[in-house]
Amino acid sequence: MISAQDIQRYHRDGFIVVENVFPESTINDLRSEVDRFVEEARGVSAHTELYDLEDGHSADEPRVRRLKDPDRHSDVFANMVAHPTVIEILDQLWDGHGVRFDQSKLNLKAAGFGSPVEWHQDWAFYPHTNDDLAAVGFMIDDVTLNNGPMMVVPGSHKGPVFDHHANGYFCGGIDVAREKPDLSNAVPLTGKAGSITIHHVRAVHGSEPNRSGDPRRFLLHQYCAVDAWPLAKPTSFEELSAGVLTDGDVLKPRLTDVPVRMPFPQALNQGSIYENQRELGTTYFS
Repeated sequence: MISAQDIQRYHRDGFIVVENVFPESTINDLRSEVDRFVEEARGVSAHTELYDLEDGHSADEPRVRRLKDPDRHSDVFANMVAHPTVIEILDQLWDGHGVRFDQSKLNLKAAGFGSPVEWHQDWAFYPHTNDDLAAVGFMIDDVTLNNGPMMVVPGSHKGPVFDHHANGYFCGGIDVAREKPDLSNAVPLTGKAGSITIHHVRAVHGSEPNRSGDPRRFLLHQYCAVDAWPLAKPTSFEELSAGVLTDGDVLKPRLTDVPVRMPFPQALNQGSIYENQRELGTTYFS
């Protein structure tokens, strides 16, 4: 599904975009399911285990910025978890260390007001014994320069793990004024609906608000190599085993020399990265 050049590009830059992975019928099913969830959000007035709401949400004008673990609430999304093409690509990138599914979320940027996500590294949230982890982003809509594409800094997955704390607490974002990451060559990941992005767990990335008249619905799956064990999140053997999608031995964690910062003390604002980042002293996209 991907070429040797794609694999080299991923290891060099920390990300790739793979076009035309899913047919229009699959994308239409995902869109319909998202529309159903947003419609049902009219009956919700606060964040729940499923819904993370935009400021200004109401029954008359439902505004959802994230669906948390949609695979646990919908067969349509659950069926995307072990998609053979995605698993084959990840197994190629990780040189046969196997693939384990960790979690999913769906970020919705509605036309004209979709919230930004400040610069961060996923690794700051969940360090493991090795860094063969990646997020796969499923483009449910066309992603353009104007509707808040994810932006990634090439090569940043080989650099430092930046401090993601504010006022002594983990906040899930990089204070760019304090940490001064080089963002000058950040690349927007755009593409047609049905394409996917794959970015390394240590890659610095973020996204602007949606300033266009078009929605940007973006499903994200976090995957790990089977032999990557979490360092910060208490996890049972049964829970880890349940996510294994290929051959591999969960009981033999692979330890590599990777930089780690622990996400403690826990964020003052819980629930999602949007809430965590409320404590950031300096915002970039806002």
